[in-house]
Amino acid sequence: MAETIQHVEDMVDGSPVVDVHDTFTYYRQLLADLKAKIDARFELTRDPSTVDLDTYGTYPDGPGGSLEAYSGPEIDWMVHSWIGNPGASFANLHLTAWLGPQVKVPHLGIALLVWPGGWFYLDSVPRTNMVEDASYFDDYYADLDEEWLELRADPQFEYFVSRAGFIRASLSPTAYCYSFERSQRNLEIVSQRAHAHVDRWLRWVDEATPVPAGERAALAATDETIRRNIAERDPANVMGVRFFGEETTNKLVRALWGGDRVLPRPGVE
Repeated sequence: MAETIQHVEDMVDGSPVVDVHDTFTYYRQLLADLKAKIDARFELTRDPSTVDLDTYGTYPDGPGGSLEAYSGPEIDWMVHSWIGNPGASFANLHLTAWLGPQVKVPHLGIALLVWPGGWFYLDSVPRTNMVEDASYFDDYYADLDEEWLELRADPQFEYFVSRAGFIRASLSPTAYCYSFERSQRNLEIVSQRAHAHVDRWLRWVDEATPVPAGERAALAATDETIRRNIAERDPANVMGVRFFGEETTNKLVRALWGGDRVLPRPGVE
């Protein structure tokens, strides 16, 4: 079982400059399809703080991107975004949905990368210490072991081990985090796993037991802290600095966790 242990910038710099629009376009359509499933289930409103991030940079002539963030009665913060330079080997796309504190279902994490090889991440971000709360593991992770191990044994997918210990600590035990050759076969596997990931998450939300009102404020505070820490410590932020500088990158990072949000947080007085 092969593993990849490299910085994002090293993967880009150590590879020939190639046009990766084929995979970029595939990824964008995949995320659009997944977002449509979420939009059909939840009431969502675009947060005004991200309207000016609809497009930024000089794409298609150079690096660029787009970032949309949404909130609603059941969703604290959802981000649909991309950043990169697909004409020169690199693009990073995200669809993340952080639930409000009315339920304790894991948050939804999806990231798709081309650098210029393929890479993808799918995770159900836990909202409790599962070593302490073993029933939470049983409810949301135990049944995923077999299919997780199936992909781990696929020789065409290399398990990606982040060089950042904090990022490794943020992953659940059933997180997908893989490098792969951008073949049609492998891209279809990514698509299938991503659709199953979203479908399962939506089912969890529909079946969830409400969190007692007195516990919701603390849960919401913990959720925001986790989201902020992950956004600010993402090793891929270095590519934003390379493309757009510190000021713009800092604004993008704040948008990922809701640092400049205008809409109120659901369930928080």
